[in-house]
Amino acid sequence: MGDKLQCHILFTFREGPWGGCNQFLTALREELRASGNWVESPEAADVILIDSFNDARAAIRWKRRLPAIPFVHRVDGPISTYRGGDFYVDRLIHAIGSRLAEGVVFQSQYSKDANLSLGMPHPRFSCVVNNAAHQEHFWPRRSVSGDARIRIIAVSWSSHWNKGFDVYSYLDRHLDFSRYSMTFVGNSPVPFSNIRHIPPQDLSALGELLRGSDIYVTASRHESCSNSLLEALACGLPAVAIRSGGNPEVLGPGGELFSGTDDVIACIEAVAENPEKYRAAIPVRKISDVASAYLSFFEDIHLRARPARTLTLGGATALWWALALRRGRTLRDRLMQLLKRNHFSSSIRDAGQHAPE
Repeated sequence: MGDKLQCHILFTFREGPWGGCNQFLTALREELRASGNWVESPEAADVILIDSFNDARAAIRWKRRLPAIPFVHRVDGPISTYRGGDFYVDRLIHAIGSRLAEGVVFQSQYSKDANLSLGMPHPRFSCVVNNAAHQEHFWPRRSVSGDARIRIIAVSWSSHWNKGFDVYSYLDRHLDFSRYSMTFVGNSPVPFSNIRHIPPQDLSALGELLRGSDIYVTASRHESCSNSLLEALACGLPAVAIRSGGNPEVLGPGGELFSGTDDVIACIEAVAENPEKYRAAIPVRKISDVASAYLSFFEDIHLRARPARTLTLGGATALWWALALRRGRTLRDRLMQLLKRNHFSSSIRDAGQHAPE
């Protein structure tokens, strides 16, 4: 074990349902432990992985403390594209990568192209590695249900509007519920009349819910590499996904892509007519393969990025300033999003009240 590259992920891990980033990094950590490439302390690591803008303060402090250890930056987004604002988060992410990291892992080609187009400095070393689902909780079901109705499921831990709640509200009003049933798992800013809504679940329970379904639907826009979509595919569900962000890369031939409310039901019907064709075409992604790709990049960085980037006092000051600026701008943007959300929620209720019987 002493000859193996030792890795640490600088991230505040959380138990239970807590978004796709937490779930993926938890699975990656377990794979690194299993292969003997994980250490609990950053001081004992050969390479340290940092994620997006998460734990940025800790990353700055540890880089100042451990200047000889190379840092690798895992990047998603762009965040401003997903949130419809908050450009200062992307500027912070780009600053972290250019000031702290020797290499960057992009979660999709979409994410790489979009970040670079926003002005992210070209990293010296980079690669694209899609995420994968946790195999302990997400695997294909072994038999097909004999239920009369086709069971659709959607999942979102976040209640942000870009997660697709305009589409889910549309389906709640217009889907043929004599042919389909639909369940939404997670947090929703709008109530449903026909869709069954259950709160966020832990990974084991979520896996059971996915295996108890027939089709996965995601209307989440500008996703870099949707973990929820990956988890559904890992459970053998063909998917209907909005044509946005990294969804086309993740889905491949394992389902249909739609553009919005005009064609989402037609895409659901296409998959429902021949689910086995789409199920057989689902791309197979194993977390063990993804961990191997990360480890290969870590080893490359460890060998080639010498000496490691030094975080100067000026660089650290610039990062602290970017953090402070982002915090102030985020408060303002969240207020604007709240006002926009209240207006949109009122529009949804009005549309429901005036919808034809």
